[in-house]
Amino acid sequence: ASQCLYCRDTLGIDPDKLNVNGGAIAVGHPFGMTGSRLTGHALIEGRKRGVKYVVVSMCTAGGMGAAGLFEIPG
Repeated sequence: ASQCLYCRDTLGIDPDKLNVNGGAIAVGHPFGMTGSRLTGHALIEGRKRGVKYVVVSMCTAGGMGAAGLFEIPG
């Protein structure tokens, strides 16, 4: 949490737009399905908030990572 809070404060990110319902642990972390779970959750939350885009990111094995930007139609 300390890294997230530091980056949020340093970059001036609105807390209402960052990790609004917690991370992988808070929303569930089924083995092998983290990306799908986080993406689905972000899309549902984005539609609920009426935003046009959502971003999902995660770390993966071996020090790699992945991120996706999704547009919410409508």
